Amino acid sequence: MLNNIGLPGLLLIAVVVLVLFGRGKISSLMGEVGKGITAFKKGVDDGKKELEDDAAEVARDVTPDEEKDKV
Repeated sequence: MLNNIGLPGLLLIAVVVLVLFGRGKISSLMGEVGKGITAFKKGVDDGKKELEDDAAEVARDVTPDEEKDKV
């Protein structure tokens, strides 16, 4: 369905949206989208860090006690 929209169609849609919502409303909306993307990236990074911390806690020293005393 969207494969048939060319450059003239996209320009027409952009002009209609600009007329309906106005420049100020669109810029504030794009600012909110940017904040949302930033928050999403931060959440993903925090999730990765949490998983790595959990994996580090699970990893433990498996050296036999006799070998630890030799150091």
